[in-house]
Formats: sequence, C-alpha cells, structure tokens
Amino acid sequence: MIEAPGGREVFEAELSVLRRVNHTNVIRLIEVFESNDKIYMVMELATGGNLLDRIEAHGYFVESDAAQVLRMMLNGVSYLHSLGITHRDLKPDNLLYYHPGNDSRIMITDFGFASTRKPNGDMYMHTVCGTPQYIAPEIVSRRPYTCAVDMWAVGVISFILLSGTFPFDAKQDSVILKLVLKGVFTMSSEVWENVSNEATNFVRSLLRCDPTQRLTAVQALQHPWILEGPGTPSSDRRRSATTPSQGVRYTASQKSGSGWSVQSLRSGHRRVGVHHLEELQADPEVAGMIRFVGHL
Repeated sequence: MIEAPGGREVFEAELSVLRRVNHTNVIRLIEVFESNDKIYMVMELATGGNLLDRIEAHGYFVESDAAQVLRMMLNGVSYLHSLGITHRDLKPDNLLYYHPGNDSRIMITDFGFASTRKPNGDMYMHTVCGTPQYIAPEIVSRRPYTCAVDMWAVGVISFILLSGTFPFDAKQDSVILKLVLKGVFTMSSEVWENVSNEATNFVRSLLRCDPTQRLTAVQALQHPWILEGPGTPSSDRRRSATTPSQGVRYTASQKSGSGWSVQSLRSGHRRVGVHHLEELQADPEVAGMIRFVGHL
C-alpha cells in the first residue's frame, strides 16, 4: 500500500516494469487498485522473509549455500537485463524467499529505482540513486552508467554472503563513498582464510571499478564457482567448521576485511542523493580521482 496523493503517475515507472516481467526469480505483480490517495499493489506472496534476515540470523553462508543464492539472483538479473531493465537497488533487503524452507527460491523485488532502456536504444543512465554500501563507483563519479551497476551490487552481496561484512565500510557515508570510488577492499580477515580461490575470484571479478571489465550477468552464471553447484569439494570448504546454512555471526564491534568497524547490515537503508556527491566532489582528493578516471 503506497501513499499516492498525486495519483499513480508517480509510480507508473515501477508499475510498467512489473507488468513486463514474468520470471521465477522476479516478484510478480498480480493486480493494482487505486483510491483517491493510495495505490494498492497486489504482489506474489513471499513468506520466507528476505536475504538480510537470514544473513543476520546465521552470519556468513557456507559457499554452497552462497553460490545457490547467487545463482538464483543472477538468473533474475540476467532476465531483467535481457529486457533492458536495470534494477539499480539490488541488496539483501530486496531479495525475498518464497517460503521459509532451505530449498526456497529467491525473488528480486522493489523496482522503485528501476530503469528501462530508452526506445532509441541508448543504454546509458544518469540518475543518482542507490545506497552507500552498494552503489557503483561510476555513479559516485557522476559518469553515465549502464546495467553494470547491478553487477557491482551483486559483487557486494557476494562479499557479504561469504564474510558477513561489507567490503566498503565506515562510520561516515562520505568515507564509504570514497572507498567505493577507489575500489579498494581486502580479504585479509580470518573469515576469508577458508574461502576457496574460485569464490574470491568471483567476487573480485564483480568488484572492478571499470564497468567494462566487470562480469555481466550471463558471464557470472558461467563462472566456475557458480557452475559447480552445492556439495562439490572446492565450493564446500566450510562444512567441516559449520552446520549447513549457518556461519559465525559478526557483531558491530568486530572489524571487517577493509579494516573498518562493521556497521549493522541494516544500515543499508540510507539513500545517496546528488547533494551527497556534490559535497564529496568538493574534496580535492575525490576531485583528483574523478579526473583521473575520466582520462582512462
């Protein structure tokens, strides 16, 4: 139920996306009703909570479980990109479980920031949107961007699934955005010692500042770590130390692999606006980084 005093025009972009999609890993719109001041969107019923709930309950995932989640998410993202739809707000909060069981499918939801490719075929977008921990560096640097921003977010989610922490983390959003712009993260914490080379390679292949070097959704689905499936030795190295779907839970006082105090994973609800980036670009260091990127 959405407050819509201005009518449904405000939500027409989201509704137009939802009307087009029909995929097992994307939430379905069943019906829309409207009153004078509210829009009622009847969605496919999902009773299993979201991915963030499960991360908070269990901590990091064993590799086989993480790969299974990512495989479903990538199937949905690949489908959206094939339709010319960029989600622009992928994060664990927006990944729903169809039912509470361990064998539940994942569904991508919340298309409030989604963008559809223009009729003239122009693939570039310019709108500033996203949340600090998941936003791609090309948006931070105010460059035209493509659906590759979704793949950066998939990389962040992969990092969280495997470690229970953010790859780019700090107490202040401005510092987080600087880290994103630099693309500097580490996998030096103890939790990464038992993560396979295939899994770390997958994450690094997505968290690349140059969007043209990032894996596409189709390429990510063909990555060896995703293709192996659950239960193979190289993708299941944590099963000797943890029970299935359960890992070590991290608290806000512990350190992430990037060396910063870990914020609550619930902190990913803040939005990045144009004014945040304008303030950031007033920093000489940031301005220099953006100029350097622009000449690459």
